[in-house]
Amino acid sequence: MQKGFKFIVALSLMFSSNLFAQKSQILIARNSVGKLQAAIAGKENEKKQLSIITEGLKAIESAEKDNKTKNWAETWAIKSYLTSYASIIETDEGSADKFYNAANDAIKQAKSLDKYEDNSGLIKASHHNILIKKQDIGNSSYFNNDFKAAYEDLKEVSDSFPTDTTLALNTAICALNIQNYDESLNYFKRAKENGIRNAAMFQKLSQLYVSKYDNEAALKTLEDGLAKNPFNHQLTNDYINLLLDTENYQKAASLIESNLKVEKGNKLLYFLYGYLQQAGGNNSTAILAYDKALATDANYFDALYQLGLAYVNNANDALKKNDADKVAKYNALINRAQMALQRANEINPNDKKTVQLLADVYSRKRATDKVQELNQKLQEL
Repeated sequence: MQKGFKFIVALSLMFSSNLFAQKSQILIARNSVGKLQAAIAGKENEKKQLSIITEGLKAIESAEKDNKTKNWAETWAIKSYLTSYASIIETDEGSADKFYNAANDAIKQAKSLDKYEDNSGLIKASHHNILIKKQDIGNSSYFNNDFKAAYEDLKEVSDSFPTDTTLALNTAICALNIQNYDESLNYFKRAKENGIRNAAMFQKLSQLYVSKYDNEAALKTLEDGLAKNPFNHQLTNDYINLLLDTENYQKAASLIESNLKVEKGNKLLYFLYGYLQQAGGNNSTAILAYDKALATDANYFDALYQLGLAYVNNANDALKKNDADKVAKYNALINRAQMALQRANEINPNDKKTVQLLADVYSRKRATDKVQELNQKLQEL
């Protein structure tokens, strides 16, 4: 009995000693967390911080091997915190990736074992660190044009930090590049709703709305973009074009007029203003607008074509009047139309509409050879 008693006591002492040893490893690891936080607050260099992490991870490695402490949530919470932070500050890419993978595995274990959320602070801090590293990985994929991988990483980070407009914008661009248009729309909207000013973002969001035939939302998006980026060329042009596409001519004309007061050398605005005037039957005002556009760019093909068409329209109107010199006016206008269309044809010889209209002008002038030449060209186009 006495020997047996001693044996049992000896076993108990050995067990207690082993448990104490494992608890001491947890205490060392716990102490490492405190030392690391102090080093971060004291702005110690990364080498010092990594040495503290190494010390803590050695203790955790021992605790992981024990049948009891390996089932403690704290063991894994400490490991996830130390490895996740190491993944951020480690400059060696291979080592950083190992820390990152270890952190992801450890945090899963910690969450599954932490039934009463006793380690929620460490787990939350670990998750934050993991997201920072995930963002770095996502950004790297983004700049390497691996948009699918970038989207998967940046999406998770953006969902955790929804007010970060840069994250939302980059996630949206990734989704756009992998043709996930619904998700791209959602993340562009998130960026917009959180106050982004980036003009290109408003353009892309508007284009997505147009692709979904939601012109009202597209127009509102461009209006919001212009409110934050007044007189931005790209936004203004997109807005005017969409107004024209949706037949909001009066609003488009008013916008163009106000912008021309600020941007007097903008050839596109002059062209669009001329186009609107021409559509309304005011060819003479349209001609003045096209001339101003061409004063900025003498090779502006669209303006040359429309100028030729405006002269033809005015020539037709001249013949309808009872003026004594209507034939002379008609001939002068047709000559101007010919000059504009010839120049347009030189710039873009394969434009079918220009060739057709130029053939019509030569037909009016009874230039048979030219008409035949142009009709032959039309058959080849």
